Amino acid sequence: MSTREEVVERAAGAGDAGALGERGQSPVRLPLVVYVLAVGTFLMLTTEFVVAGLLPEIAGDLRVSVPQAGLLITVFAAGMIIGAPVMAMLTLRLPRRLTLMLTLGVFAAGHLIVAVGSSFALLLAARFVTALATGAFWAVANVAASRAAGPAASTRALGLVGAGGMLANVVGVPIGAFAGQLMGWRGPFWALAVLAVAAAFLIARTLPHDGGDHRAVSVWSEVAALRSGRLWLVLAACATTTGGVLSAYSYIAPLLTGRAGIAAGLVPLVLVGFGVGALAGSLAGGRLGDARPHTTTIAAAAGATVLLPAICLLSTHAGATVVLVALLGFFGLGANPVLISLSVRFAGDAPTLASALSVSAFNVGTAAGSWIAGRALDSTLGATGPAVVGAAIAVLTLIPTITIAVIQRRRSASPAHQLPATGCMARSAGDGVGSQDARTSPRDGPGLLPRRHHLRHTTI
Repeated sequence: MSTREEVVERAAGAGDAGALGERGQSPVRLPLVVYVLAVGTFLMLTTEFVVAGLLPEIAGDLRVSVPQAGLLITVFAAGMIIGAPVMAMLTLRLPRRLTLMLTLGVFAAGHLIVAVGSSFALLLAARFVTALATGAFWAVANVAASRAAGPAASTRALGLVGAGGMLANVVGVPIGAFAGQLMGWRGPFWALAVLAVAAAFLIARTLPHDGGDHRAVSVWSEVAALRSGRLWLVLAACATTTGGVLSAYSYIAPLLTGRAGIAAGLVPLVLVGFGVGALAGSLAGGRLGDARPHTTTIAAAAGATVLLPAICLLSTHAGATVVLVALLGFFGLGANPVLISLSVRFAGDAPTLASALSVSAFNVGTAAGSWIAGRALDSTLGATGPAVVGAAIAVLTLIPTITIAVIQRRRSASPAHQLPATGCMARSAGDGVGSQDARTSPRDGPGLLPRRHHLRHTTI
């Protein structure tokens, strides 16, 4: 006998085993388009946070304060909040290749406007529209990568696409900051526009046309499936974990230069440290989260809660601050892959929309956190204000993560949720919708939950 959760978690992990082949065969080679999509996510996450390393230069050129310039981060996050789920729904019946190319085109146009614009209001509008396109790209890219790789390699493909975004924190944002110092702050936006056009052409050449299968998608079936209480707890954790960490990170430059005494030219190196920590944390979190997802999320939340006050207290010591910022990347973003995985698992019928909602939740936290942090920067707290705000938000992550862990433990111990070890439960137990099996369609991506042969066949 086995609990429903155990059955679901075994099914959810089937894609990882499939990446090695069904009978121990060598790993399937990923198609070129998966790498192209990884480049796309690299561009997207680079543009989201490249502003963090350029705030003083942007503020000086546009004659606004640093907190006002930080609104370029806030409006982008707000656009992502709207863009991910809404654009995911609006593009469900469009060919994926067309959707990806259109979003990259809008992305490039938005960056050209930022690169040549002189009105701060115009730049804010361009960042918002760019964020809508970014949300649509992320929602579709995961599905496209999974389908292109096939069942045997879908999990590995999704991991590579996600790694492209995380890699942006390691090299994209610092390179943007360096380029901004060498070429002016507009230089990175010119470069991103050109790279987006190149990525669109590569997608046109490498992603096969998906035919008319997408026309069978029911938008209502996606929305109606989002009735899991645990899903909304995971989304709350997504919001608070990024809200805590990135509210401090968005305004880290004034703290590094003003309190730690680090030269402005060295700030990008500190951002590299944060990015390396985030990449390492994501890899470690993904590995540990397979076996102990709830322990991983709680430990990451606790780590960020401790590190943010430590940054405030030790911010006058340059060496300690640099180390703490790197550790903040490791713990603060290390649980993100686990949270996304849990959101997809708990969503049942709507893994595509759940993935989009997790992106929105991350950006709800970023928008709210960076806005509050900007106010704190102008307060008597000064440069430490954003880190204080981050600590207050990060501690809230412990509430949903611990609650989910308690619920799962109780469910595992409950005789009412015992199932035979054979068979397939495509909806995890106790999600608030009874015992109905969830349906997993080809657009859900292989390696999530196996589809029962008698359930409806839905494609995109």
